[in-house]
Amino acid sequence: QVQLVESGGGLVQPGGSLRLSCAASGSIGAIYAMAWYRQAPGNQRELVAHIFSSGTNYADSVKGRFTISADNAKNTVYLEMNSLKPEDTAVYYCNANIRDSGSFGGEDYWGQGTQVTVSS
Repeated sequence: QVQLVESGGGLVQPGGSLRLSCAASGSIGAIYAMAWYRQAPGNQRELVAHIFSSGTNYADSVKGRFTISADNAKNTVYLEMNSLKPEDTAVYYCNANIRDSGSFGGEDYWGQGTQVTVSS
């Protein structure tokens, strides 16, 4: 009923940039928050960036380098990643708290993940 579709991952050299996109589709009643997480092999999934109507927050490891933004009309969230480092290599997952059109409360949804590899 609700689906998140991610795009924009790939291979980039250290110091490079990528922009990830995540579009929500389906019977959406409201999107309360959207976020990006990442997970490297052997690591826990970690929150990278968060966006609410009231603002944004970032993991310390990406603060100053990454920017999360949203286009409400398109139900899309973006993650602009600059000055990429090898340690940014991970699968990046879009997350959204969404109330679908047939529900009262919001639920978490996840995208399929997109691979970001930072390597020379």
